Amino acid sequence: MQKVGFAGAVTVLVAGILMAAPASAQFFMKSKDLRGERIRGDETGIGQMLPGATPDELRAAVVWNMRAALNVAALQCQFEPSLLTVQNYNAILSDHKQELAQSYTALTKYFERVAKNKKAGQTALDQFGTRTYSGFATVAAQYGFCTTTSSIGREALYTARGGFGDVALSRMREVRSSLIPWGEQQFPRMEVYLTPAFLPRFDKACWKKDEFVVKKCGVPFGQVAYAAR
Repeated sequence: MQKVGFAGAVTVLVAGILMAAPASAQFFMKSKDLRGERIRGDETGIGQMLPGATPDELRAAVVWNMRAALNVAALQCQFEPSLLTVQNYNAILSDHKQELAQSYTALTKYFERVAKNKKAGQTALDQFGTRTYSGFATVAAQYGFCTTTSSIGREALYTARGGFGDVALSRMREVRSSLIPWGEQQFPRMEVYLTPAFLPRFDKACWKKDEFVVKKCGVPFGQVAYAAR
C-alpha cells in the first residue's frame, strides 16, 4: 500500500478545497454589504415606472431589468474571468428561457395596452429596453457591480426554472446599490493634507563653506514663503 506523508495529505486537502470552491474575485479587503429588501417592482429608483401595470407585469419588468444587468455584466466584467459573468449569463438564457420569454411577452402586451396602437406600443417597448440597459452602465463602481452580478448569476444557475423572477425581486436593490462606488470598507478613508515645504536660508551669511551657521540664521529648515511655489 502506498503511503502518503503529512505534506502530501495537506496538498491533497488544499487541492480538494480549491476545486470545490467556486472561483471569484475579491477586489477589497471588505466589500460593502449591499443587500436590501425584496421589492414589488413599483418602487422609485429601481427601474422605469409602469403606470397601471399589474403585479405580473411588474414582475416581468423586474425580470427584464435583471436580465439586462447580467447582460451588461457579461460585457463589462470580462476583465476578471474568474467572475464567470459571461458563462453565467449564457447559462441563464438557456436554463430560464421560458420565464424570460414569458416576461417579454407580458411587457409587450403592457405597452400595447397603454399605447395608442400596436406600433406605438412597440416603440415604447424598444425605448424601455434601451433605457433599461443604459441604466446599468457604470465605470466608477465597476468592481462592486461586477462582484454583485457575478453572485446573482451564480445563484440564478442553482434556482429552479420559474424562479428567476424571485431572484430578481429579492436582489434588485442590491444591483442598484452596486452602481454606487463604495470602495474599501475595512479601513476608513485617510485624508491627504498638503504640508508647506521647508528649506534652509540661502543667504551667504548663513553658510560657512558647506556648513549652515545656526548661530546667525537659526534653525536651518524653518518655513519660508517661497518654498511653497
